[in-house]
Amino acid sequence: QVHLVESGGGLVQAGGSLTLSCAASAIISSLNAMGWYRQAPGKQRELVAHVTSGGRTTYVDSVKGRFTISRDNAKNTVYLQLTSLRPEDTALYYCNAETSVRAYWGQGTQVTVSS
Repeated sequence: QVHLVESGGGLVQAGGSLTLSCAASAIISSLNAMGWYRQAPGKQRELVAHVTSGGRTTYVDSVKGRFTISRDNAKNTVYLQLTSLRPEDTALYYCNAETSVRAYWGQGTQVTVSS
């Protein structure tokens, strides 16, 4: 069982920045991958950024150059740095952890970007 707790969401003006954190109850270096997803009202959940145990990162096109995913293995925490935020980035952001057996999800943290 892996418990994930997100934090760092909030209300920010367009062009602003936030850093989301995801604290895991497991040793994240033992996980296959971790990622951040988001879901806006009326839309499907989408992958935002993903980092494998080997450190390979993937981003959805709409956030490339603006968001950065990173991991601190010593703290068992994954971060998502959000910059140059846009109103269309408004969503509930979820942390995800993948093992060889299943995926785990956090409760989500709300990011709201005002224009």
